[in-house]
Amino acid sequence: MSTQLLGNANFFLKRTSFKVEETGGFAFSCINCLRLLQHSAVLAASIKVQKHIAKASRFSAVTACKAAGESASGESILLDEQSLERELQIAIDLENYGEAARIRDSLRILHEDRKASVLAANARFYNAFSKGDQASMQALWRKGNDVCCVHPGASGISGYDLVMSSWEYVWVNYEFPLQIELKDVQVHVRGDVGYVTCIELVRTRGSSWGRQFATNVFERVDGQWYICVHHASPVDI
Repeated sequence: MSTQLLGNANFFLKRTSFKVEETGGFAFSCINCLRLLQHSAVLAASIKVQKHIAKASRFSAVTACKAAGESASGESILLDEQSLERELQIAIDLENYGEAARIRDSLRILHEDRKASVLAANARFYNAFSKGDQASMQALWRKGNDVCCVHPGASGISGYDLVMSSWEYVWVNYEFPLQIELKDVQVHVRGDVGYVTCIELVRTRGSSWGRQFATNVFERVDGQWYICVHHASPVDI
């Protein structure tokens, strides 16, 4: 609505400005009104973006608190990241580049918060796991012969290609989406390496909960966190 209002104001300003000398004060008054209309349209768009920014700022503040406590599951942090990206697109669509720059700064701060970033990477891992999303799982793992995956009750598997094949094998008997809950989540980061420990509760339709103690190790490469070790050991419920 504000974009259409601004366009109409600009159109009428161009059509009426050449008549100022011919019609005197009346034309001047009309042009002033149209300029006021134009200003109101810009202000309305700005207010809309400001509301989005305020919401994004609250998301960022909550994210920082959760990361500092080292107890967030990562799902809320991932949602915050996605919300900020949506707010950024809205600001760009409204051509409010100053606000867009501020949202980019919020995203940058979120990405630079290492604990929050590791928790977000951990959440993406479990999202891919719950959906049986092989493409996402492939993108989340660091490529290399030294990555390792230990599925519950199985021996360790090393090497990117073998690890990816193992997920296909594990998912054969699952009906998606899986229900996955994480308990007792803890995150630790040292330099470009971070790890998350948690209790995995996994259930597919018609089955009982499976409970595993999991350790997920992440490595930061070119600013992006990739999982390089997943170790899940079954524990009694």
